Amino acid sequence: MVPKAAAVAAPALSVPFDLIELLFFAYRDFVGDPDRILADYGFGRAHHRVLHFVERRPGLTIAELLDILQITKQSLNRVLKELVEKGYIEQRTGRQDKRQRHLHTTPAGHDLAQRLVQLQSKRIRAALDSIGAEKAETVARYLAALIDPSERLKVHSLLDRP
Repeated sequence: MVPKAAAVAAPALSVPFDLIELLFFAYRDFVGDPDRILADYGFGRAHHRVLHFVERRPGLTIAELLDILQITKQSLNRVLKELVEKGYIEQRTGRQDKRQRHLHTTPAGHDLAQRLVQLQSKRIRAALDSIGAEKAETVARYLAALIDPSERLKVHSLLDRP
């Protein structure tokens, strides 16, 4: 005998497979160009994310970076150690709190970060040109809506300060 609750069919959900897959492919290509450059340095996507946010927010602390990336301290330490040892990021002791380490890109880190962001900017500009640049705000609202609601305010505050 089938329990009553199991006999009631769940409502059919309309799954937007096309949008899900388009997002996968768009992400693949968006990070693919930088991936090829990063491979020449022995770096991966985690290195790219760290380098990007340190470049955008000079003086960022490790705690702030952990909050942005939402990765484990162990993962960040491994990636950060490589970027520091290879001369792309430097850590400076905090002026007020000597325990803090503030992160900054070195000239080599700045150059690499700029090279990567230029590739991604080119792809984004081409995509916006294909749909009309006036639709950029709609695209931005859509992407923001994909972010977990509990994180949106934090993400928007990060976008507000270069």
